[in-house]
Amino acid sequence: MGGGRSKKRKHAQFAQDMAGGDHNLGVGATLSHLRGEHQPTPEDQAGESRQGSEEWTTVGKGGKKLKKTNYPSLGYSELHKLQASVNIHQLQGLILYCLADGTSPQWVSVRHHGMVQKAVVLFVPGLEKGMFDGSIELESQEEDLIDLAAPVKHVTRSANGTEEDLIDLSGPGSHANGSTTGPEEDLIDLSEAGEIANPFISDLNSSKPTEVVVANSLAFNKPPEVPVIISSSTSPDDYLPTPLVPEKLPGPLKSLADVFTHIWPVKAPGDEKYGKVHSPLHTMLNSPITRTQEEKKEDKRIKGPKPAREGKNWDNKRTPITEFIATKEELQDNEYILHQACFTTSDERLAESQRRVAEKQTADKGWVDTSVQKLQDGTVADKYIEKGSLTAGRGVLAMDCEMCLVEGGEPALTRISLVEWDGNVLMDELVKPDRPIIDYLTPYSGITPAKLEHVDTTLAEIQSRLLKEITAKHILIGHSLNSDLLALKLTHPFVIDTSILYPHPRGPPMKSSLKWLAQKYLGREIQKGHGTMGHDSIEDARACLDLVKMKCERGPQWGTSEATNESIFKRLKRASKAGTDTGKIGAIVDHGAPERSFGNMASYCIGCKDDTEVVAGVKRAVLGDSDGRYIPGGGVDFTWARFQELAAVRGWLLDHRNSSNAIPHTSTDVPPFILAAAVSRTVNQIRAIRDFLPPCTLLVVYSGTGDPREMGRLQEMHRTYKREFHTKKWDNLSVKWTDTEDQALRAACKKAREGLGFVTIT
Repeated sequence: MGGGRSKKRKHAQFAQDMAGGDHNLGVGATLSHLRGEHQPTPEDQAGESRQGSEEWTTVGKGGKKLKKTNYPSLGYSELHKLQASVNIHQLQGLILYCLADGTSPQWVSVRHHGMVQKAVVLFVPGLEKGMFDGSIELESQEEDLIDLAAPVKHVTRSANGTEEDLIDLSGPGSHANGSTTGPEEDLIDLSEAGEIANPFISDLNSSKPTEVVVANSLAFNKPPEVPVIISSSTSPDDYLPTPLVPEKLPGPLKSLADVFTHIWPVKAPGDEKYGKVHSPLHTMLNSPITRTQEEKKEDKRIKGPKPAREGKNWDNKRTPITEFIATKEELQDNEYILHQACFTTSDERLAESQRRVAEKQTADKGWVDTSVQKLQDGTVADKYIEKGSLTAGRGVLAMDCEMCLVEGGEPALTRISLVEWDGNVLMDELVKPDRPIIDYLTPYSGITPAKLEHVDTTLAEIQSRLLKEITAKHILIGHSLNSDLLALKLTHPFVIDTSILYPHPRGPPMKSSLKWLAQKYLGREIQKGHGTMGHDSIEDARACLDLVKMKCERGPQWGTSEATNESIFKRLKRASKAGTDTGKIGAIVDHGAPERSFGNMASYCIGCKDDTEVVAGVKRAVLGDSDGRYIPGGGVDFTWARFQELAAVRGWLLDHRNSSNAIPHTSTDVPPFILAAAVSRTVNQIRAIRDFLPPCTLLVVYSGTGDPREMGRLQEMHRTYKREFHTKKWDNLSVKWTDTEDQALRAACKKAREGLGFVTIT
């Protein structure tokens, strides 16, 4: 076959044959001729052939075909079915593909991605799909609505705070001159002080050109006849974007159609099984470290947890063990009974004493506290610390306990093991509970009736020995040590918990098991008798000790997401600009002081007081300072900014730095006209940013999450239930957690993960 003549005609030969006339008459054409139907001419057929040969069509405003250029463009095809909803990580992948070394996205088509010069990402919590499908009312009675005809103004303030120029946002092309000014000269104020200005854009039919897109013609020529709806079902069609049709949108959202052509359902990171939504902020700003082909092949051969690997730029940082002692807040979040030394004021100590009396956690109920008067008692003077010592002169004891269940369903101590820093076993004792045992939990504890048959050691005797061994200079190490200390009825202020030290990859409240941590970071298999013969408490204590030693040797970031992920700003710095060896730089624009937290890896950080300053900060970052006093001329390559006022109006600001993800729950929503004003202000600000962006700039807007309030309320209920469950009987619980509440939490989590996104190239 290789040497034979090909029977398949070339495309050019086929076109030449067709030019002479109709050579393709068949049964269908004959029947059509007899019925008197129109027969396509060769010119018609050629045109249809050209149109049908391309599934993707480059279009501009009005659906006109554009000339072929190297201008970057985005689009999708309805014929391309997605298997899952787009997520925030994929939005990040689009950015890295355009600016750095990312791979081509599968959910959107990108032409000439190398021509994208900048990227701007706007995090806008508070936008929700219900605003687009009508389930969330944005327009009230006519007398309640703010005058839509009044223009919205940009207020330019001078350094002394006086208003100098008023720029009408209502007309097309406003704020599009691209001038470069500093933050004090370019504060865009969309509301008067203390009262709401007109939040709506008056000219909804602006003639400003829309984005260049690559899309199936059906997406543009056949807009939906129903309001924009993004369904929460799992149909593949529901993963596709929905066209933004101004006539189908509420008034406050209409102008979004001037900036974007489609709205994408974007799923927030999380775990519905545990009712948890992960930070959309960190998901966008941190990317996984790329692995080599050899590492990928090796991981495929390994069963279970993959071995921990540091990145190419990883540097070990020896850190003293005292740096890893759990803080008061960490102990509270992980349900520890706090030692009195953790409280610094008399009012705090009194309140804690009253709480312990109410929870029956006092000395007359068998509880003991180690002999520590204040936290400073644990400090060791520098002259007594050996140079380079990891223990910093402190004593270290790794602890693990095994428990059984006694009458009343409460856990009781049956074995305790203590291991010193050098691996020596200081204590390994079996303990007989003072109440009858109803379940030995042998598959997990390894305790059997035969092992306790001749044991007379009591909990009080163990407590007495521990109070002699554990001083103010000692640090206790364990995995989920709160359970062990609860069984011991003992408190100590200096604790290192490996379940906190090595956070779960998906974040709290989930925790990694000690077995998983030992296999991943130590390459050690422990608890082989789990579910059959039970655990060995000495083995577990040594595993905890070795995990802490490794943390001290490698540094605070070891075992966290920072060890397997890197900042998007760091990754962009490795991507050279065209024709230079200089890496790309980025900026963060956010409320407060972003340089103190997630912005520490950005080249530039701009703190803001409100969303108005955020808009000005984005302009400053993108275009640069005219005098180069902070942002260099020409601006940065990547800008991330966050709006917060819409989420604040809706009452569901979510602090992702708080592991509890507590969200203030409000039983009633804000009035529609107030929400409409807030939405319109935010949309206005997005448009203002779009207007000053230079050509070939990728603009990404994402909401992060849906409404998280119900999820936050149920999470708080669950935390209350867990706190009370160990100390109260079922009938006395203030909150009862059943399968009904569990299913409700999963449903609320699913709803909270339903975010939105918009993408375009200017």
